[in-house]
Amino acid sequence: MSPDLKQNFAVTAYLLFSHNYIAFVYLSGVIISIILSLIKPSRFTVFMLIGFITLLFSFEYDKHLIDPFRQQTLNSLITATPHYRLQKIIDIMIVEIFPILFYITGWMLIFIGIIYAAIKLEKKQK
Repeated sequence: MSPDLKQNFAVTAYLLFSHNYIAFVYLSGVIISIILSLIKPSRFTVFMLIGFITLLFSFEYDKHLIDPFRQQTLNSLITATPHYRLQKIIDIMIVEIFPILFYITGWMLIFIGIIYAAIKLEKKQK
């Protein structure tokens, strides 16, 4: 393999990781939660799994889905006559509220899972 090809592979791997490192962390959480769910199913593992899936979706929504989803929604709802108020509401919902809602929901599910596991562990020790 030529040196420039090796360098191109290294740069590609670096850019892939630096562009998606948060998604890799969330994906690791999903994989660990799936393994834990298969080994010992519990509410904790289900909350963790759904939480990490929501966070992974939130990350991908922020990076890739906002603009096409916004454009598709505007094109289907606003056809001939411009409706600026409706357009502003759609923009606020899709661009500002949904990303925050997904992010908060994911972390809340993980937090609820941890709290549930801690309460269950405390009851078990008594």
